[in-house]
Amino acid sequence: VQLQASGGGLVQAGGSLTLSCAASTSILSFNPMGWYRQAPGKQRELVAVIISDGSTNYADSVKGRFTISRDNAKSMMYLQMNSLKVEDTAVYYCNARLVQNGIPTNYWGRGTQVTVSS
Repeated sequence: VQLQASGGGLVQAGGSLTLSCAASTSILSFNPMGWYRQAPGKQRELVAVIISDGSTNYADSVKGRFTISRDNAKSMMYLQMNSLKVEDTAVYYCNARLVQNGIPTNYWGRGTQVTVSS
């Protein structure tokens, strides 16, 4: 299983970006899928997760600004980021959890840089 995140870039504060995560296989069995981020000198933190029934959960810092979604038919996950703030600057990683024979495995994409300028 390979995950490839894309869509990062440089944007001014208040702007928007949409991140995409492409999976090399069907994502129907991935539960949950999510986005994490890691800023310089900080630990990786959860941004948003989505499970197969469409339920979502967000970090308090992004609630109301970010929207996570998944398209099982296309094996894609997205993160729509609006009203970006300087503190959203980080490398963003997509994550997917797969349970096979009762054994969970976490898969990570390589990350995409998001830089928000003031």
